[in-house]
Amino acid sequence: MNRIFLLVLLLPVSVTLFGQRLAKGTVFDADTKEPLASATITAAGRSFQPDANGVFYIDEHTASFEVSCSGYASEHRSITQRAVGLQKKVAAMDEVVVTSNRTAQRRSEAPIAITSISKQVMEDTKAQRMDQLLNKVSGVFMVSLGNEQHEMSIRQPMTTKSLFLYLEDGLPIRTTGVYNHNALLEMNLPAAGSIEVIRGPASALYGAEAIGGAVNMITQAAPVFANGSVSVQANNAGYKRADVQAGTTIGKWGFIISGYYANKTNGPIAFSDFHKTALTLRSDYRPNERTTWTNTISWIDYYSDMTGALDSIKFARKDYSSLQTFTYRKVTALRYKSMLTQQWNPNSSTVVALLYRDNAVDQNPAYAIASTPDPQKFKGQINENAFRTYALFATHTQRFRWLQSRIITGGSIDFSPQDYYAKFITVNKDLNTGQYASYTAPATDSFLSKYNTGIFNMAGYFNYELNPFKRLKLIMALRYDLFKYYFINNLPASSSVSTASTVSTFSRMTPKLGLTYNFKGVGFYANYAQGYVPPQLTDLYSSVKVAPYLLPQTFFNYEAGGWLALLQNKVYADWSIYQMDGRNEIISVRQSDNSYINENAGSTRHTGIEYGVTCRPVAALSIRFSGTNAKHTFIKNNIKGVDYNGKEMSGAPRFTGNAEVIYKPSFLKGLYLSAEWQHQGRYFMDDLDALRYQGFDVVNFRAGYQLKRVGVWVNILNAANRYYAVYASKNATAGGTAAYSYNLGDPREITLGISYRL
Repeated sequence: MNRIFLLVLLLPVSVTLFGQRLAKGTVFDADTKEPLASATITAAGRSFQPDANGVFYIDEHTASFEVSCSGYASEHRSITQRAVGLQKKVAAMDEVVVTSNRTAQRRSEAPIAITSISKQVMEDTKAQRMDQLLNKVSGVFMVSLGNEQHEMSIRQPMTTKSLFLYLEDGLPIRTTGVYNHNALLEMNLPAAGSIEVIRGPASALYGAEAIGGAVNMITQAAPVFANGSVSVQANNAGYKRADVQAGTTIGKWGFIISGYYANKTNGPIAFSDFHKTALTLRSDYRPNERTTWTNTISWIDYYSDMTGALDSIKFARKDYSSLQTFTYRKVTALRYKSMLTQQWNPNSSTVVALLYRDNAVDQNPAYAIASTPDPQKFKGQINENAFRTYALFATHTQRFRWLQSRIITGGSIDFSPQDYYAKFITVNKDLNTGQYASYTAPATDSFLSKYNTGIFNMAGYFNYELNPFKRLKLIMALRYDLFKYYFINNLPASSSVSTASTVSTFSRMTPKLGLTYNFKGVGFYANYAQGYVPPQLTDLYSSVKVAPYLLPQTFFNYEAGGWLALLQNKVYADWSIYQMDGRNEIISVRQSDNSYINENAGSTRHTGIEYGVTCRPVAALSIRFSGTNAKHTFIKNNIKGVDYNGKEMSGAPRFTGNAEVIYKPSFLKGLYLSAEWQHQGRYFMDDLDALRYQGFDVVNFRAGYQLKRVGVWVNILNAANRYYAVYASKNATAGGTAAYSYNLGDPREITLGISYRL
């Protein structure tokens, strides 16, 4: 005991023995200020790593040292420059991604098409909506339906179907069975440290709905020192917004809060007001080098007028008016997750996460308004879909010396009670203006639907990686999911739309095989993967007496791709080619008695090539191009007696492209200039391929200047004020009748903003 006491007393002396006094340094991400515990510090021929908070100690008599980290540009510093912020490399093959297998991994070792959007890109773009970032990625087109509402297209046509999985820190933001195509408006974009996009099925790790692709928003960790910013912006379309972010680390605790409030009033498109509050609080506790406890809570409060689409006459007249005066969408979303990461040793780690969700979507939808025999009376509905979630996730990673192999295994249990109701309303139309002027509800509630469902999902997965040769990596993954829907109908059995209470069970085994090969700046990958989605609640329990027997829809994906870096990383290119076949797709099939029932009777084929090139001829100039050529066809689809076999799917452009030129001159540090081109090619508006929409071209300009703590910017979106539809459709029948629908693209928007760094 006396020896220990003496050792403690002599510790301060030991750092000065032989003149070796130690100096404290910190290494962090230059954009997010997050600590980089995986960095390597090299000095006087010796290499070592910082602690979990990015802190390291070095002999103050050392003249200089070097700091490096995978995916970042290395820095050579003098001993007086010990706060080291590393910049991410542009389109580097050794960029680190986490969505590909739930753990940190170099991009060149992931046998999938995956793209990471960095914090720097977010800061430069000053995106108001997620689509302004995601549409930079090849193979992706996120359709903006106004006020952050959206559809998605990732290896699928533009669609509202449940074919995409949206994640936050690797955990789904919604529960299976209650997919909403607007789910990304439930995200808080300022809280993102990066966004990773997987193209193609990812069900072998993440489960249901990860078919066309997955979008994972990774929240920003607490900065290593007190840091933050505030900003305000406004534009000519009535949009106003204030952002705030602040964080620090005190001892072993780190905290960061991120959020914004936005609203729009009196915009150029009639009846398009909205407001949104988004707030995220994250804490990071690191009691030692091996343990991290992260807690994140996010709150979203959203309201938007539901403008609705234009018909062909109003679209041709360039008429920005709306038939709607009262339709709306309200969303409240609360998410809390607690994640404990334990690094047992260099070869073994475990992550356990608890998740709670409380989510409700309340709406008076424009799309539900339908005609009646009375020209002044229409019918509509008010509905609400709400759920809560109690879930547990666990993942363990184990490395082995044999063939440098690694096993990632885990499982999850998710129980989500869900409630839904829809009430009938009578809509009154003003024959003079053509607007839906008001609505009335029956004195006694007239329910179209009213039910509760207990959604239970239990899953386990196994991912095995090995390196049989130096540059070759093989990956095998397998996942098993079990779903149970405990459906309780709260309407009387006499109701014409009452489905009998029941229990529906689904299960699915999902495999994946892949490989990567890398040689001197050139890489190649190939994979076979399956994706699936169980029936949604609306597929099973809407307007039928007995729930139909349905199986999960399944997609089979065959894919190959690669990447290369040339001229000392001044040119980087990647590409992927795929064929994805859908089977057991749920469609409405006419029965012998002329009724219609959902059946697993559809099949489709999706083929395409995605490619991107980034060129940096000089440090100040970056040129990027992303392109997609794809074809989406029906193989076997006969819906309500109409034969679509062999037809191209509607809303599926053959070509989509995005290009951008960015200039950051070295002679005026802090200046940012960019020009962006977004192209959408022609596509069929209907599934009978009778009418095409010509697509559109939009040009955006952005400029910003950061002078010390103050930043200013101007974004000019749709600079040519192009009049176009971001999505156009025609609902046609075999008899030739049709209803046209055009969702307007945003007219020219000029946004001015100012920020201040704390």
